[in-house]
Parts: sequence; structure tokens; C-alpha cells
Amino acid sequence: MPETLYDALRESHALQRSLCRRLLRSAPRSERRIAVFSALRIELAAHAAAEERFLYVPMLMHDAGLHSSRHALHEHHEIDALVEDMQVLDKNGAGWMARARKLSKTVHHHLREEERGFFQVSGKLLTAAAKQSLARSYRKDLARMRKLLAGA
Repeated sequence: MPETLYDALRESHALQRSLCRRLLRSAPRSERRIAVFSALRIELAAHAAAEERFLYVPMLMHDAGLHSSRHALHEHHEIDALVEDMQVLDKNGAGWMARARKLSKTVHHHLREEERGFFQVSGKLLTAAAKQSLARSYRKDLARMRKLLAGA
């Protein structure tokens, strides 16, 4: 069976969950904490950009997809704000780890909502051909954004 957009999105979702777990287990004053946070920051930003372009925008074209898309976009902005806060805080302080826990909770909540609700709504509105075509476009843009953000 050909890959759909949802298969590609779930792959990135699994990576985000794994990076969140690794971040929360990282030791203070470790290179690992910095590396995991950097990888998570890049993955969240690359995924959000590609997902917004190739899932949210097509959904915004349908009346039935407006509410879900707007809600998901709002959650992306919340995640972006938490990541920005974490970039300026001392990565060894208690405040940073509290933000990391909040980020992980927010990411997990967002992914759960998408997979249990948004995917079902969009699955009814997008054709099978669109789901396959959007998967290819999403993967290509995700790879481009990962590369771009890693170089920044």
C-alpha cells in the first residue's frame, strides 16, 4: 500500500516523542542535554513548517477543517514560544528543566490530538491521491527544513 501523509507524519511524531523523553532524562551540565535539545528544536520547527504547508493549508480550504487547523496552528505557536524561552534560559537551572517538562507535555498533547482527532477529520476531506501526493511533498520539505535549520 502506498505511503500516505499520515504515515510520514507519525514517523516524525515518534521521533519527537523520543527526543522529548531523552531530553527529560538528560543530565545537567552535559553535552548530551545540549545535543538532544538542539535535535528536538530542529525537528519541531522542521515538522511544524512542513506540516503546516502540506496538511494545515489544504485543510483550511475546507469549512470542516477550519477549526481543527486553527487549533493546531495555535498549539504550534505555543510550542515555538516554549522552545524560544528554553534557548535563553540557563540549561542547567531548575527553571529550564521545568520548561522542558512543560514542552514535553505540550508536544505530547498536541501529537495525541492530531493523531486521534485531526487525522480523522482530514482523512474524510482529503482524497487518497492527495494523501499520497502530500506525503511526498511533506517528506521533501521536512528534509529541506531539517537541513536548513541544522545549518542555522
